[in-house]
Amino acid sequence: MLSLNKEKSDFFEMVFAVVRLIPRGKVTSYGAIASYLASPRSSRLVGWAMNASHKYSDIPAHRVLNRNGLLTGKMHFESPTKMEELLIEEGHIIQNNQLLNFEQHFWDPKEYLER
Repeated sequence: MLSLNKEKSDFFEMVFAVVRLIPRGKVTSYGAIASYLASPRSSRLVGWAMNASHKYSDIPAHRVLNRNGLLTGKMHFESPTKMEELLIEEGHIIQNNQLLNFEQHFWDPKEYLER
């Protein structure tokens, strides 16, 4: 049987694997990742994984937003504006800490990845 820390670590690694696949110019939500990983009530745990992801340079954590397109994780980046800057570099428009046209840029792992 896995320990809780091992289970959490494995879940984080699965989250990281999904986030690495988000195409440039697209975004997804904590909930969409949790749902794809067959754990739809684990959005908050996905958020914790994103907070822990900053020690890796190959995880585009800036592409993970809340279900309304809000940049709720911005305080976990190296500066308060870094998440917004990265999204703008990819062609997004941010207004009041929210991605405009969120639905247009939304990438649902359930649609694009096999389980």
